Amino acid sequence: MPSSSISGLASGLNTAEIIDQLMQLERIPQVKLSGQKDRENAILTALRALNTDTTLLAGNAAKLAKAETWQTLQGTATGTGVTVDVAAGASASSFSFTVDRLAVSHQLGFTTPAALTDVVSQPQVTITGSDGVPHQIDAGSGSLEDLVAAINAATETTGVKATAVRVADGSYRLLAESTTTGAASAFTLTNGDGSDLLGGATVRAGTDAQISLGAGIVATSSTNTFTDLMPGVSVTLGATTTVGTSSAVSVARNSTSITASVSSLVDQLNALLTKIDTQTAAKTSTTSAGVLSGDSTARALRIQLLNTVFGDGTTSMAPLGIQTDRYGKLTFDAEKFKEAYAADPAGVAAKFTTGATPEANGWAARVESVAKAATDSYNGTITNAVTGHTSTVDRLTKSIEAWDTRLEMRRASLQRQYTALETALSNLQSQSSWLAGQIASLPTYS
Repeated sequence: MPSSSISGLASGLNTAEIIDQLMQLERIPQVKLSGQKDRENAILTALRALNTDTTLLAGNAAKLAKAETWQTLQGTATGTGVTVDVAAGASASSFSFTVDRLAVSHQLGFTTPAALTDVVSQPQVTITGSDGVPHQIDAGSGSLEDLVAAINAATETTGVKATAVRVADGSYRLLAESTTTGAASAFTLTNGDGSDLLGGATVRAGTDAQISLGAGIVATSSTNTFTDLMPGVSVTLGATTTVGTSSAVSVARNSTSITASVSSLVDQLNALLTKIDTQTAAKTSTTSAGVLSGDSTARALRIQLLNTVFGDGTTSMAPLGIQTDRYGKLTFDAEKFKEAYAADPAGVAAKFTTGATPEANGWAARVESVAKAATDSYNGTITNAVTGHTSTVDRLTKSIEAWDTRLEMRRASLQRQYTALETALSNLQSQSSWLAGQIASLPTYS
């Protein structure tokens, strides 16, 4: 609680200013603690930013360390609507084919038109698929609209959908169609007793797609996608593809994207090394020390990241265009990398990807391992450093708060002392004045 004071009423001294000056001296240890806390907070901010950057590096390295990232084969095809998908297991190749027919669904267009409310079927109808299994469908009232609704309600079971097509005012014809394409999509739709519905139907038979690759080789598919037509290569015929179209397919390796990925990882790692260099720099005659100067965690991370380029010490990334320079950074020769990759795609990929054992890991996998070891949520080196400095900040905060209480008590004590001084001086002055008055009142004798 603050104490009142009488500033210089008796002494003439500015006791309030004297107390403030004394308190400035008393506050020196707290000011030092506050400065130390500010430095610790700056270190914490730098370490957290370093943790974020290293986490991002680990994520990008992990992508480059995956074998599927190095699947750089791309497929192209001539011909309208023809597309090519390339997957694992594919190899560089080329071939051509002619479209003999497209895969279509099985359709039944029923002959007799009717109004939606007209009764057109028995209470039950039967849908029989190409597998010969009959499905009994409850047609409700047997009206055209109830029949369409009943068929569609059972689509998941039968694989058949239906619609009523308006052919004139108040007149509709029933169209039933399989939900899949191919010869196996065939079905029949009859009354429950096997009799024809609506005067029978015109059939568009479901057919498989077929292409001819020459030399008597013919491929068929129940859909318009020929999955694994060649190992790892699938070809799809689009809606705009016409029968009789010829198409040439080429599967070739494209190193542009993987080269860009490697270059990006090198640039990202160099940016992190530069940041560490700046933050751990020592003080010179012209520059101040970095915020992490003397921090062993950041320096150890830098050394470990740079050493990933050397692997187990018996290998080198130099033949693949990656090496260190005299400034402790990485350089990347894209043309050298492309040449090596074109000569041995699998061998180059193995130099980057995750191996069967940690010792067999490639460069990207090693970078990922180092970065994750530093940023692990529980025992990462940066994580532990952040935890340690956070504890220091908490301890300093408590010490500063304790000094606040101590200084308040000291100010109150000084105020009491100087108030007591002023009071004592005032009393003495009063007594002096009284004595002077008494002496002045005494009689004088000549």
